[in-house]
Amino acid sequence: MGKRGEPMTADAHLRSIAPFFIVSNLTRSLAFYKEVLGFSVRVAVPEPEPFFALIYRDDVELSLKEIGPEVPPQPNHRRHEWAKWDASVFTGDPDALAEEFSQKTGLRTELANTDDGLRGFEVEDPDGYVLFFGRPLTAADG
Repeated sequence: MGKRGEPMTADAHLRSIAPFFIVSNLTRSLAFYKEVLGFSVRVAVPEPEPFFALIYRDDVELSLKEIGPEVPPQPNHRRHEWAKWDASVFTGDPDALAEEFSQKTGLRTELANTDDGLRGFEVEDPDGYVLFFGRPLTAADG
């Protein structure tokens, strides 16, 4: 519902979110996300050097920005050990995705049922950002 109980228009419906990661080397990050995780580039601003990109795979988007050495990446787990993820990506079939990714990179954590009631796994990018790929547990997961 919109303001004061009025129905929202279709254009006001939330459709997606793009976490924003500050990266140390955009060229390296783009290569990882494209070659390892299968993302494509939607927008890349190349001037003065590649310093911003919006990437996507299916309905998931990420924003990547290289600012410079004075503003380094700050993955959550490096600031707070208990804050283990920088992004959580829903997938209906984490088993198939874990198989796909494990052929291209090492998984940070193996595919498993977590204490949080999820089934999934983690991947760490070149700057240390941790992405969880998974879904809520179902009765079939045991």
